[in-house]
Amino acid sequence: MKKKITNWMAGIMALAVASPAFGQELNVTTTAVPFLRISPDARAGGMGDMGIASAPDANASFWNLAKTPFNKTNTAVSLTYTPWLKSIAKDVFLASLGGYYKLDDEQAISLGIRYFNLGKIQFTDFSGQSFGEGNPREFSFDVGYSRKLSAKLGMGVALRYINSDLTKGAPNAGNSKAGTAFSGDVSLFHTNVNDAGQGLNWGITLSNLGTKIGYSNDATKKEYIPANFGAGIAYTKVFDEENKLTFGLDMNKLLVPAPPMYDPNKTAQENQDAIDEYRSYGVFESWFKSFGSNGNLFKTLQFSLGAEYSYLDQFFFRAGYFYEDVSQGNRKFFTLGAGLTYNVFGLNFSYLVPSGSGITKNPLSNTLRFGLVFNLDDIKSGGE
Repeated sequence: MKKKITNWMAGIMALAVASPAFGQELNVTTTAVPFLRISPDARAGGMGDMGIASAPDANASFWNLAKTPFNKTNTAVSLTYTPWLKSIAKDVFLASLGGYYKLDDEQAISLGIRYFNLGKIQFTDFSGQSFGEGNPREFSFDVGYSRKLSAKLGMGVALRYINSDLTKGAPNAGNSKAGTAFSGDVSLFHTNVNDAGQGLNWGITLSNLGTKIGYSNDATKKEYIPANFGAGIAYTKVFDEENKLTFGLDMNKLLVPAPPMYDPNKTAQENQDAIDEYRSYGVFESWFKSFGSNGNLFKTLQFSLGAEYSYLDQFFFRAGYFYEDVSQGNRKFFTLGAGLTYNVFGLNFSYLVPSGSGITKNPLSNTLRFGLVFNLDDIKSGGE
């Protein structure tokens, strides 16, 4: 599907993801490369994007790397495909690849790749005159190391490379260029489950702590990436050898200050100075300013509530709810999911339940995620 935009920099796309926006009612905190905040995992996607303290799996690097050494298998790989905003565009998608290898019972290495394809875009100038097509795309690649600090506590660290090319293929992109950034994650995971799998897990994550990203040679125009603080808790109840039920709650806080709101009592230059000051914050300074820049701290928090029922550790049914305050984007939705594990592979599926109607319809309604997990230990052992 062709999507018209104005100006090089993917006009609407740049406005939505890379520029602070003035508003008299809402003051939504925006960042560049928002694809890093899209759930890259069908299992967590079925539980309202809850994944910080859930049982470890091959997608741990996307949620809480410190979970990895507690995986029961030594090696696993996951692949997830998500058509994105399918009610608006048919060729936008997110694909992710994750995996880990346990060096021994105490430590592991992992990788994670996210690829976001924004589809074919028809570039136009301000007069609406077309000057060609492009295919903007973004991706990230990270490597991580995690280890157990004790029998119940683990820690993980990861380094990430981010590339965002919003004008790829544009025949007249002016001074624009692909933006690049580097970031890191630090995470903790504590598990207190017994041999049967019953007990409480909790986790803490600091993710995407890194440099700003720029799409031109103007150093003053660099944007914040979505640095984030997350905390999660999950409890599993084992009813018998066949049935388990897990409930979990994640809380996330974007470590990016809110942009300045337009003040009609100030001159245009004074409002511009406020934007320039906002852009001038250093990376470390911006993390701390994020806690007081939007007035009400609670309103800047996102919550994910999820549940997973397991039968024979082979059949899984999931449900969840995601909440975001209206001042930060007003994303509220229910999710459903299912999973199947059999010998070498696992299959996961999630569905975002439609909400709203007309102009209030959630553009994410009917979002599907499809995930495959391969247990390489079983492949080596012939699936026995």
